[in-house]
Amino acid sequence: MSPEHAPEAALPAAPEAAFAPSSAPSTPEPSPAPRAPEPAPGPLPAAVVHAADPDVHPGRPAHLLHGGRGDGQPVEEADRIAFWEAAARRLDWRTPWHTAHSRTAPDPQTRRGPDIRWFEGGELNVAENCVDRHVAAGRGDKVALHFEGEPGDRLTVTYADLQRRVAQAANALEELGITQGDRVVVYLPVLVETIVITLACARIGAVHSLVFGGFSAEALKFRVEDTGAKLLVTTDGQFRRGKAVPVKANADEAVSGQNGIEHVLVIDRTGHSAPTTPEAEQIPWTPGRDLWWHELVDRQPQTHTARAFPAETPLFIMYTSGTTGKPKGLVHTSGGYLTQASWSYDLLFSHPDPAQREQDVHWCTADLAWVTAHTYEIYGPLSNGVTQVIYEGVPNAPHPGRHFEVIERYGVTTYYTAPTLIRSLMGWFPEGIPTPEQGGWDLSSIRLIGTVGEAVNPEAWTWARTQIGRDALACGGAGVPMVDTWWQSETGATVLSPRPTDTRFKPGCGSRPLPGVETAVVDDDGRPVPQGQQGYIVVTRTGPAIARTVWGDPERYYTSYWEKYADRGWFLAGDGAKTDEDGDIWILGRIDDVINISGHRLSTIEIESALVAHPAVVEAGVCPVPDAKTGHAAVAFVVVREDALPQGADHTELTEALRGHVGRVIGPVAKPRDVVVVPDVPKTRSGKIMRRLLTQLYEGSTLGDTTSLQNEPCVAQIAEVMTGRR
Repeated sequence: MSPEHAPEAALPAAPEAAFAPSSAPSTPEPSPAPRAPEPAPGPLPAAVVHAADPDVHPGRPAHLLHGGRGDGQPVEEADRIAFWEAAARRLDWRTPWHTAHSRTAPDPQTRRGPDIRWFEGGELNVAENCVDRHVAAGRGDKVALHFEGEPGDRLTVTYADLQRRVAQAANALEELGITQGDRVVVYLPVLVETIVITLACARIGAVHSLVFGGFSAEALKFRVEDTGAKLLVTTDGQFRRGKAVPVKANADEAVSGQNGIEHVLVIDRTGHSAPTTPEAEQIPWTPGRDLWWHELVDRQPQTHTARAFPAETPLFIMYTSGTTGKPKGLVHTSGGYLTQASWSYDLLFSHPDPAQREQDVHWCTADLAWVTAHTYEIYGPLSNGVTQVIYEGVPNAPHPGRHFEVIERYGVTTYYTAPTLIRSLMGWFPEGIPTPEQGGWDLSSIRLIGTVGEAVNPEAWTWARTQIGRDALACGGAGVPMVDTWWQSETGATVLSPRPTDTRFKPGCGSRPLPGVETAVVDDDGRPVPQGQQGYIVVTRTGPAIARTVWGDPERYYTSYWEKYADRGWFLAGDGAKTDEDGDIWILGRIDDVINISGHRLSTIEIESALVAHPAVVEAGVCPVPDAKTGHAAVAFVVVREDALPQGADHTELTEALRGHVGRVIGPVAKPRDVVVVPDVPKTRSGKIMRRLLTQLYEGSTLGDTTSLQNEPCVAQIAEVMTGRR
């Protein structure tokens, strides 16, 4: 942070001593079975929630109830713990916990992060909480999943169906010798079987690690070897952009070296198990190691006796993506993760009126391999007994309105997606989404939109709220509620978000921390930064879903997240942020995506938002490059609308106009030194722009890892554009 910041008192450190159980009861009775039909878990009492809310909790000085949002000032620790205990009681526990929460300090001497534990002594089964308890409550006929494949195949799965499928998969895992603590790598697209095998692992205490089905063999190989997995679950192929793409060969290459894989379980997605002609392409097969899903799983009994596991039992390993360094395998545990995933889903996406929740149809568009999907497409919705949509393919196959078609078909009520996708939809529908009268789609079921992955620029925010949520405008409002969520693979669940019941939303603003967690925006020394200035966002009180360690590398857990503020016990998120006059928090992108130009710290996201606000620009990625005069300069890569730049036209006039536009919106210092027109910008599977990769492409230096990109072919296209400019 700049040295002119006025000295301010440092924020209080997180208490490091073990927390005693709160005065609220902490020994929930095991639920009897069978039980009478009952509704899904509902909202917590308002008094319990408000007491743990940094924004509204009673007893706080009046001057902090508004301008103090997100300032890191703690609620009473007893109230916070009581809140999470109440949230945990929404789940079924076989054995009650004896200690709600304990935590030891990060240790600079041993270079170890904090030892974080939630609900010690408690035992539960995660899969039972997501499936069996709803069936036992008489809700087995409720739809759990509406699956739609890219080719148009569809399947509806009730909770009773899902229970039978998970039982069969759990029996199959046990037949293969998979037991508690064994690792299972899942290399699948978005299929019903992907959710089934994930829940089956949770049911038997195995640790799952899902890998995006479009990742390279090299990326898969690293995850197989790093986890020490005994089983790989994959497909013969997958459908993408209208084609059947082979997958099994990648899986074989990934397990060809030294590893612990004993079996490869293969789902027949594209028809290789029974070729229609002798000439049909066969897939590679290793007898004894490779097994067809339908031959192993489908013959298993449809019932399975599940056992309960301690709350801190590892549930899954989630690998982060990046352009440099090997991915980090973040370990999430069972009881605490499910508690926060389940409650935060309920707060953000369930209908505010419990009487209307049976009509909820949720759609999180993330690939199932990403943490967004783990929390808000698998564990969060299913633990709440919700109906949801899962979709296999890309959003523009066979046409750009495929998502709207899906929304209309299933009556989707909550649509949770990435800002990148919204910007793509804006480019595909520059005149707006056609209404049914115009030959378009009925989107009247939508009552809420959420965004995740990176800060959404105001133009995309407004477009989504008023186009996808256009029916709300007829009621005289400004559009449907928008929950612009900020969280990370590390936190496991949402940290910042507007509340769905808010009456005032700020385009592109993460808003304030949810109850039970607390944050601050601070400088290098841990002091709050002045309003409107950029600092580091830290989580001063983490929730129970926080990752406990990095798999096989506890020192990296310490150095990545805890070392900088080890004396305070704060979690360093790695994002820049600022607060506004209301105390609301604005996320400004990764710390290493801040550009320092002549001493001015500028966020890449702010410059990108300014560019996207120009009518010619669909998407923009801004990166820093060295500059002899100013230290660094900004370079912008832009995707423009087809009608903005006719083929063969000179880019100079448009790029100069864009530079001037940024200068007017932000200020002359923010003008990009260069603007490069490209067909696409590289993005991770979670929708984050790979800005460091853009710097490498601009400089012509060695590229970092590109296997985590959702659009890897654009790297070669950008390289070709840059070659033509040199």
